[in-house]
Amino acid sequence: MKPSAINASVLFDDQKARLKWQWVAGQLAGDRVFSDVAVHRARSSADLVGHLNYIHPYRAQVLGERELAYLSMGKAEDGVRRINRILDLEPPLLVVADGYAVPVELADLCERGNIPLFVTQESAAFVIDVLRTYLAKHFADRISRHGVLLDIFGVGTLITGESGLGKSELALELVSRGHGFVADDSVDILRTSQVNIEGRCPELSEGFLELRGIGLLDIRAIFGETAMRRKMPIKLMVHLVRRETMEREYERIPYEPLMEEILGIAIHKVVIQVEAGRNMAVLVEAAVRSTVLHLRGINTMQVFMERQRKAMLGE
Repeated sequence: MKPSAINASVLFDDQKARLKWQWVAGQLAGDRVFSDVAVHRARSSADLVGHLNYIHPYRAQVLGERELAYLSMGKAEDGVRRINRILDLEPPLLVVADGYAVPVELADLCERGNIPLFVTQESAAFVIDVLRTYLAKHFADRISRHGVLLDIFGVGTLITGESGLGKSELALELVSRGHGFVADDSVDILRTSQVNIEGRCPELSEGFLELRGIGLLDIRAIFGETAMRRKMPIKLMVHLVRRETMEREYERIPYEPLMEEILGIAIHKVVIQVEAGRNMAVLVEAAVRSTVLHLRGINTMQVFMERQRKAMLGE
C-alpha cells in the first residue's frame, strides 16, 4: 500500500506539543508535501530530514547554530545569496532550531517562495530525531490484512482464518475475558523498524466489532476504556482453519515453530482447527502463553525431544 502524503499543516499540528514550535512564514503553503520523488529516493526516514544540505534538497531542512552561522558569514549579500540558493531548491519545509532568531531575509524569502518555516527552542539534533521517528511511522511499508487484532497477555495477536469461522465471536469472548481490543475485520499493519511491525485499526471502524445477526458492537461503551488499545506490536498470528484444511495442509504437531512473513518480518504462527465443542478462547490463550515461552528461548518441543532421547538411552 502506498503511504499517503503528509503535508506541512499535519506535520506541524502533530508535533506542536512535543517540539513547541511556531510557524513564522509560509503559512499559505500548509498543503506542501514531501514529493513522491523524495519518498521514492529515501532509503529510510533518515533521508527525509536533516541539517541544511544542498545536495539533498527534498529533505526537511533543519538549521541550527552552525547552519545559521554559515548563512550570516561574510557580507550581507552573500547571506541573501545562500538563502536564495536554499529556496531555489524548494525543500518541503525549513526549521530554525536551537532557540535562534529567524533571520529576517530568510523569513521574507520563505514567505514569498511559499516555503513553510518553523522555529523552535529545541535543539537541532532533537528536532531531527523526533521528525525521523514520526516520518518513519508515516512512510513505513504498510498493508491491510483481514482479521482481528487483540492484546492478549501483552502480546499483539493477529487472528486470521477462513471466512465464517467466527473470528469476531472469538475476539468478543477474549475481550470479555479481560484482553484488549485493537481492530476487527481490517487491520492496518506497518513496519516501524527493521525487526518490528505494528497493527492498528482503520479510523472509520475504530472501537467497533461486527457480529453476524447482532450488528456493530461498541467495545469501548460496553467494556470500558481499558478494553481498548490504539495499536499493538504484532508478535503472533493465530490462523483458524477447518478440519479438512488442517488435515490437507498442516501437521497435527509441528516439529518446528511455524513462521509467516509480514512486510519482511517473520512472525510466529499457530494454526488451530475450529470444531464444535472446542474452547477456542482457551486454546488461543494457550498459544499465546506458549509463544511467550518461545520468545524467552524456551522451545517446548525441543525439551520434550530431549526428555524422550534420555528415556530411550536409559539416562
